[in-house]
Amino acid sequence: MATLYVVATPIGNLGDFSNRAVEILNHVDQIACEDTRTSNVLLKQYKIHKPTFSFHQHNEHQKVEHMMNLLESGLNIAIISDAGMPGISDPGFLAVRAAHQNGYRVEVIPGPDALTTALAASGLPSDRFIFEGFLPPKKGRQSRIKSISDSEITTIIYESPHKLVRFLESLHQMNSSDRWVCVARELTKKFEELNRGKLSDVLTDYKKRESIKGEIVVVIAGKNYDE
Repeated sequence: MATLYVVATPIGNLGDFSNRAVEILNHVDQIACEDTRTSNVLLKQYKIHKPTFSFHQHNEHQKVEHMMNLLESGLNIAIISDAGMPGISDPGFLAVRAAHQNGYRVEVIPGPDALTTALAASGLPSDRFIFEGFLPPKKGRQSRIKSISDSEITTIIYESPHKLVRFLESLHQMNSSDRWVCVARELTKKFEELNRGKLSDVLTDYKKRESIKGEIVVVIAGKNYDE
């Protein structure tokens, strides 16, 4: 039976790619990539020479049918995203669901992801947590932030650099100035940074900076947590 492989890729440091992931990508017939140009850097690094095709948020619905046709013909397919685990705030969910619905085997090759890496590094409670992914850009954004402010368990979000201060300010305005947070930036990369402390202090720090760059994960402790 043909198999759909969901393969995690490094979130920064290429050395985090597992031997098993390399073995699987060398085994499959084709690789679905969020961005073929980005993925080619990784594939060349590990001397993986397989046909690739694009599979991103703008063509995911159309490409799922194509992937099911490939599986039906007996080909093994892998999905990789630009970084981390496909399907987690990245394309992948629709293809995995379709594979299950059509009776094909699904196998996940685990690896690094920004969500659990940031949580483990934060030193904030990790026994229970909520993952919000990327917040809506406009409609519904404030209600989601209000939900985070009211939550008694740790919440994790992905945020873009140009929206970070705005998010922290919104949370601060909802009587969360003393909330413990950890902003993880550029995880596993050369300029990795963990900015941990009370929300008011972390916000003040970022407001002083001329610019903020890189991939960002924000971990927010529950409202009753203190150290």
